Amino acid sequence: MHNFEEKVLETIIDNNLIEEGDKIILAVSGGPDSIAMLKSIYNLKCEKERKNSTEKLSRDELKAFKKVRILPSFDIVVAHVNHLIRQEAKEDESFVKDFCEEIGIQFYSKSIDVKEIANTYKIGMEEAGRIARYDFFDEVANITGASKVAIAHNKNDSVETVIMHAIRGSGTYGLHGIEVKNGKYIRPLIECQRCEIEEYCKDNHIEARIDKTNFENLYTRNKIRNVAIPYIEKEFNPNIIETISRLSELIKEQDSFLDNFVEKIFYGIRLYEDDNLIILDLKKFNLQEKVIKSKLVLYTIIRLFGTSKGIEKIHIEDILKLCQNNVGNKFLLPNRNTKVFVNNGKIEISKIKKV
Repeated sequence: MHNFEEKVLETIIDNNLIEEGDKIILAVSGGPDSIAMLKSIYNLKCEKERKNSTEKLSRDELKAFKKVRILPSFDIVVAHVNHLIRQEAKEDESFVKDFCEEIGIQFYSKSIDVKEIANTYKIGMEEAGRIARYDFFDEVANITGASKVAIAHNKNDSVETVIMHAIRGSGTYGLHGIEVKNGKYIRPLIECQRCEIEEYCKDNHIEARIDKTNFENLYTRNKIRNVAIPYIEKEFNPNIIETISRLSELIKEQDSFLDNFVEKIFYGIRLYEDDNLIILDLKKFNLQEKVIKSKLVLYTIIRLFGTSKGIEKIHIEDILKLCQNNVGNKFLLPNRNTKVFVNNGKIEISKIKKV
């Protein structure tokens, strides 16, 4: 078994990414990351299904085979989205389709006008593309009965995300990087560096598609990827990807400890909770240390919305000031979804109703 496939296998097993009988949608753009994910998971699946052939294997092959047998049985399909942005997009789609046909994997594709989505909803192209992809994954899941979606984010992507959040003034949650598992979304390549992915494609003679826009430094992520990280690697630390990744893991461990502690405090100061509103006791809240209050606000928002996206450190500071001043009938709107209202000894954190 290739070292890269062993790393993917260990990530899957260590994080329980695949369960018995799962059908998994592989999100494949045609680039090196997603093609490496498709190839490696397909190979692991085939290895898992090998029957009555262990006597023909060498000692190393037998050891690898025994390890892969730990994997539960699963099935895969491929989903590809044509964003109708790049001229080469149709060629990307054909490449992925041909690749799937060659190895006998069911292939689903859809062309979506991402520019139109961005203009209609007044959002950036990157966000519009993400919405289009994830909506399509849900469509394919409904058609196929798939239970999970595998995204080809790698360790470099995660580190880039950490740096982006740090630049924007994120709290510690923003320094967690990209999670290996988030609901039905799994990331089996998250422990692999981009250089390992490129080497795997080369070893398997795969000419993956290259999105030239990744080399255009128009967006923050591209500037971090193409300018900041190479500069740091050259001038300061050639192992910066591993260094920041370890820092991210340490922060996650510390946050996990604090979250367990904060959860207990939350139940002690919660006055009311439903799907749209959580009310906390203002006096008990203000008695806590600042770090605990900050975590309580984030914990409450995540509990209400399932995410803290759109809540930055500056929003947390404003909410803490509002609570500390304890002036009646004052409220904050940290984003278009969230309202924080302080009144009559209570903190009300609620979803804003859409008109």
